[in-house]
Amino acid sequence: MLTAAEFHAARQSPEFQELKRRFRKFVFPMTVAFLVWYFLYVLFAVYAVDFMSTNVVGEINVGLIFGVLQFVSTFGITALYIRFADRQVDPRAAEIRNKMESGDYR
Repeated sequence: MLTAAEFHAARQSPEFQELKRRFRKFVFPMTVAFLVWYFLYVLFAVYAVDFMSTNVVGEINVGLIFGVLQFVSTFGITALYIRFADRQVDPRAAEIRNKMESGDYR
């Protein structure tokens, strides 16, 4: 079991700071991009009804396509995050955990 001082030392370590930096570098822009895309969809649905109801193919309109693309983008972001976590976050977190368990931050 770690003491508060050991946990604090681990949290202040360059490895942990690098992990936080890389995590934020991926998550913040991705979150902003998705929220912009999401609110754009909502704003179009509310204020551009004629545009969103424009038929593209048969009874399929722009609103339906944008709605489906919301799901596609969500799955895409999830896949990107999984790949990012597997390559960038998980190995660094495991290294930090191993150092914490072996007492390197005492």
